[in-house]
Amino acid sequence: MRFGVVTFPGSNCDYDALMVVRDQLHHDSEFVWHKKSDLSGVDCVILPGGFSYGDYLRTGAIARYSPVMKSVIKFANDGGLVIGICNGFQVLLESGLLPGAMLRNRKLRFVCKQVYLRCETSDSPFSNLIRVGEVLKIPIAHTDGNYYWNDEGVRELEENKQVIFRYCGADGKISDEANPNGSLNNIAGICNKTRNVFGMMPHPERASEELLGSADGLRVFQSIVAFAKAGVAV
Repeated sequence: MRFGVVTFPGSNCDYDALMVVRDQLHHDSEFVWHKKSDLSGVDCVILPGGFSYGDYLRTGAIARYSPVMKSVIKFANDGGLVIGICNGFQVLLESGLLPGAMLRNRKLRFVCKQVYLRCETSDSPFSNLIRVGEVLKIPIAHTDGNYYWNDEGVRELEENKQVIFRYCGADGKISDEANPNGSLNNIAGICNKTRNVFGMMPHPERASEELLGSADGLRVFQSIVAFAKAGVAV
């Protein structure tokens, strides 16, 4: 399997993402500069976290106009696997590959800490190895991670089981106290209707080995590989 890790100006988690798939999972991987448009040979695109075009709200609105995003959108629309992490999640929202928008964090402060996520569905290429109700410990680091969407949109997300992760307590209980940024319905990660595009605010690449405080994030990348090996069409 071959991963393509897109690098935008200001990306700073691209090496972390590459390290996980190359050194932890031992799969081929390559950086894809944002001005390139060739994704041939890539099985999964990673839009990494970091300050793509700066550390401001809606910088993803600039990133979406990078030449590579035309190819990423076509790749996704053709059924290719795409995962966006933190700022990469914002890029997916701004490019229309995922519904909704990001707001400033509820307390208008940068939040950097370990949080707990409850898996809401195993029915996706990004969570097929994670049991429903299982709790993962994965860090967040953002100022603009407050997921929002309108009532009809959220109802559709819930009905289609597109919410893959919610913020929760260590015991898996969903509560306002466990919500680090004010995200609607404690939403931490969603997929599109066809389930091949996924975005999450927490950083699974920063929880890829116990040395980092948790290896739970590795489960997301292992799920991608397991899905690809099974040869399941999205």
